[in-house]
Amino acid sequence: MLSVNVVNRQGESVGSVEVDPAEFGGEVNRQLLHDVVLMYLANQRAGTHSTLRRGEVAGSTKKLFRQKGTGNARVGNRRTNKRKGGGTAKGPKPRDYEYHLPKRMVRAATRMALLSKFQDNEVVVVDDLSLPDIKTKPMADILKALKLNETTCLISTAGSDDNVYKSARNIRGVEVLPASQLNAYMVLRQKRLLLTRPALDELRKAGQKN
Repeated sequence: MLSVNVVNRQGESVGSVEVDPAEFGGEVNRQLLHDVVLMYLANQRAGTHSTLRRGEVAGSTKKLFRQKGTGNARVGNRRTNKRKGGGTAKGPKPRDYEYHLPKRMVRAATRMALLSKFQDNEVVVVDDLSLPDIKTKPMADILKALKLNETTCLISTAGSDDNVYKSARNIRGVEVLPASQLNAYMVLRQKRLLLTRPALDELRKAGQKN
C-alpha cells in the first residue's frame, strides 16, 4: 500500500490516504506507456507537410542541351532535383499519421501513468479546491502554498469545474482536466499531479471496475 498525505489549501497536512497499487494496474509497464504516448503524439500531427516533386515545379521539360559534343557534363531538364529550383526527390507529402491502440491497452496505460506518479511522490492530494468565482490570483496562491508554482502541474478534479479551469488556464505550465478525461500522455507530460480528494476517489473506483 502507498500512503499519500492529504493537505489543505495552505499546504498543511490534514490526514492521509492509502492507495492500493492494484487499483492502478499493480505495476508499471514502461513499454506500454511508451507505445501509448507515441500514439497520442502521432495523432496530434497535422500531416500537412508537402514538397514539390520534379513534375510539379515550374520550368520546361526540354533537355537543356544535347547529350554529346558540347564538352559539358550530360544534363536533363531544369526540373531535376539536382538543379537549383528543381523538384524535391522523395520529399514528404500530406499523410494521416493517426492510429489507435486497443482501448484496454490505453486504459491500462493511464492507470500505470498514475501509479508511476504515486510511486515517485509526484502526487499532491488536496481536500478541497473549489473556488467561489473565477479569479487567477487565488489559484496561483494555492499552487504557491502547495509548492507547485515552480514546475509544470496537472490539476484534476471530479467532474468539470469551470471555476477551477478558468482560474488556472492562464497560469503558465498548468493544465486542468477532469478525472474521467485523464490519459497517459497528459499525466506523464506534467511533472506534478494535483488531485482533489473526490477526483482520487473517482480514479480508484474506475480502477476497481477495470
